[in-house]
Amino acid sequence: MNDQTRPPTGDDLLAEIERLRKERNAVILAHYYQRPEIQDLADFVGDSLQLSQMAAETDADVIAFCGVKFMADTAKILSPEKIVVLPDMDAGCSLEDSCPPEKFKAFREAHPDHIALTYINCSTEVKALSDVIVTSSSAETILQQIPEDQPIIFGPDRHLGGYLNRKFNRDMLLWPGVCIVHEAFSETELLKLKAQHPGAPVAAHPECPAAIVEHADYVGSTSGILQFAETFEGDKLIVATEPHIIHQMEKALPNKTFIGAPGADGNCNCNICPYMALNTLEKLYTALRDLEPRIEIEEGLRLQAKQSLDKMLEMASGTIGKGDLDTID
Repeated sequence: MNDQTRPPTGDDLLAEIERLRKERNAVILAHYYQRPEIQDLADFVGDSLQLSQMAAETDADVIAFCGVKFMADTAKILSPEKIVVLPDMDAGCSLEDSCPPEKFKAFREAHPDHIALTYINCSTEVKALSDVIVTSSSAETILQQIPEDQPIIFGPDRHLGGYLNRKFNRDMLLWPGVCIVHEAFSETELLKLKAQHPGAPVAAHPECPAAIVEHADYVGSTSGILQFAETFEGDKLIVATEPHIIHQMEKALPNKTFIGAPGADGNCNCNICPYMALNTLEKLYTALRDLEPRIEIEEGLRLQAKQSLDKMLEMASGTIGKGDLDTID
């Protein structure tokens, strides 16, 4: 990289991002799992679908999505007329990787009587093969509208599907995918942490394994966990999800203490999403400057995928980003 193309540094970098944001008429989105410095300059910070909906409602010409690829894909599905860039195209997702479209298609064909409820953490191709997309905040509302005698495939997250099966006494057929971040939490280390902070409740994402969820006082989406942080009694909260969400908690609630649940090695480092971490301010600058890497989706595929997203919005529009998974009794 020569000096003419090398990104600026420090305050100059922030100033150039701001200049390009205005010049490109761009909206910058940041998921809760992004680095604090990216969250702080974003126009919107939130859950993946919530961000795509917010961007769709703006008059921006460009969406710069600081998240992972399936999130940027969703933004393009909802805003085909806008240019959508992702700072690093290698920012993927272990759940998406666990569910290749050709294997999911074969799995569906092997169970023709089943409908497919599919977690939004999947590729555009898998969305197109699904009947209804769900988010962690809308899954319960949607599942309760489906007759108990209707066979269901749920993928790609077996932990979220297992949580729903247990809570609603369902027998959904689960695709065997996991989120590598939430899979890394250790029950043994969590119990040690609870002993060190007696009385501190635990808030967990339903992508966590059952052994973690069983110790949670609240289970919900990232937005739901943030809402719980604002309302729980006490001044300490143990958080079992990607630790960058704590940045928003500390900004909103400086008088409370938030403790990231540890991984198997007794610290939180293994629970930082390696895909989310690929996005940097420098890469965001370059994406806005060059309008690359750009998300492109073939129109027929986009429309197929949009059908399953539209079905979710039809069934549960009021829950998106609301974190409606319940407190554990």
